[in-house]
Amino acid sequence: MSLSGRVALVTGASQGIGKACVLKLAERGATVAVVARNEEKLKELVSHISGTGGKSAAFPMDVADEEQIKNTCKTVIAEFGKIDILVNNAGITRDQLVMRMKRADWDAVINTNLTSAYLCTQQVISAMLRQRWGRIINITSIFGQIGQTGQANYASSKAGLIGLTMAIAREVASRNITCNAVAPGFIETAMTAALPENLKQEAVKLIPLGRVGAPEDVANVVAFLASDEASYITGHVLNVNGGMLMG
Repeated sequence: MSLSGRVALVTGASQGIGKACVLKLAERGATVAVVARNEEKLKELVSHISGTGGKSAAFPMDVADEEQIKNTCKTVIAEFGKIDILVNNAGITRDQLVMRMKRADWDAVINTNLTSAYLCTQQVISAMLRQRWGRIINITSIFGQIGQTGQANYASSKAGLIGLTMAIAREVASRNITCNAVAPGFIETAMTAALPENLKQEAVKLIPLGRVGAPEDVANVVAFLASDEASYITGHVLNVNGGMLMG
């Protein structure tokens, strides 16, 4: 599943699932534009990739800022000539029961998790249409499929990503562009590391495979969907959850 010659842009690339996706795409030969707010972490990641013979560049950006998205995408295309693969991974949580949730926390999560994916896609889609090849991969969540108490904003944003994925897939399929979503379950990241140990143990009981997933489990799937081997898959939600959700 070589990605040699391809250019990928990954949002939320500084840690967790995003970082794992960057490393895997670079390992497969892609040139990777790494995008996140933390410039220091991005530079460390680019340095690591360079040390292993890969090619990447850091582009500090806040996905909640439309102008930054527009400017960054233009800069990436100017530097690398194109964007073949877009991984919309950036995401945040602002958990609270819906009856107590502040409008600002609703807006922040929707804007970061969902609106940014629409804006990033909009900025790269013209180039993909012209070259008649593209891969758009949206990182959604099991909670966008089953909901979660205290996460009305997060679950809504991730469910919205699934609808966005299918709509885009229909719009661009005739130009050899695919759009798919990956729905992780319980993955060991900084976001889940903050959970109390008893909640983690309860979560593992719900996973048929009996273990928490690793960011690399998601990255492997993203690399596959970005490849030519996945050319006949579009509008699909691929679950990476150890069996938590079946059917």
